[in-house]
Amino acid sequence: MGSLTPAEIDVCLFRERILDVAEEHFRHIGYQKTSVDDLGAQLGVSRANIYRFFPSRAAINKSVCGRFLDRAILLGEEIAHVPGRASTKLTTLLRALHRERKTTFKQQKPIYDLIAAAVNENWAVNRAHNEQLVALIETIVKEGIEAGEFGVKDAAQAARGVVRSFVPFYHPVLIEQGVRSGENTEAGLFAQTGFIVAALSTSA
Repeated sequence: MGSLTPAEIDVCLFRERILDVAEEHFRHIGYQKTSVDDLGAQLGVSRANIYRFFPSRAAINKSVCGRFLDRAILLGEEIAHVPGRASTKLTTLLRALHRERKTTFKQQKPIYDLIAAAVNENWAVNRAHNEQLVALIETIVKEGIEAGEFGVKDAAQAARGVVRSFVPFYHPVLIEQGVRSGENTEAGLFAQTGFIVAALSTSA
C-alpha cells in the first residue's frame, strides 16, 4: 500500500479534528444534546462540510464511542504484555476493565451514556470491541496453556467463556445498577475472577 497523498492526509486530519470537537462536547453536555451545528460552529464550517466527512450524525457518535472502547483495549494490551503468570494477567485485566468502566460511570456520565447506547443498541463498534477483548483474552489463555498453568484445550472457546462470565461486571446497565444499589462490585469481581481462573486450570 502506497503512502497517503497530501489531500488524503488533510481529510484524515480534519476527520480527527471533528471527532476531537465532538468528544469535547460529548464530555460536557452529552452526545444526545450535541448537534452537528454545534460542531460546525466550533470548527468554523457549515454542517454540510461536516457531512462531507461523516455520512450521518450517528456515524460521528459511533466513531467517538470507538475511541473510548479502543482506549480500553490499549489498557488491556499493556497488561497482557507485562511478563508474569497468565492467571495474574487475566485477573489484572478483568479488574482493570471493570474499574475503568465503573470510574467512567461515576466521573464521566455523559460518556458512559454513549457507551451504554453502543451496548444496548448493538453498535458495530461495540461488537468489534468484544471481538478484540476475546482475542486479547485468548492470547493470555494460550500463554497459560503453553506454560502448563491452564488445563483447557481450546483457548478460543475458553476466551469466549471468560468474556461471558465477565458480562455482569462490564455491561453498562449492570454496572450502573450495582453502583446505585451500593453493591461492592469489586468484591464480586474478585470472587468471579477466582472462579474463572479455577475453571481454566481444570483439565477438560
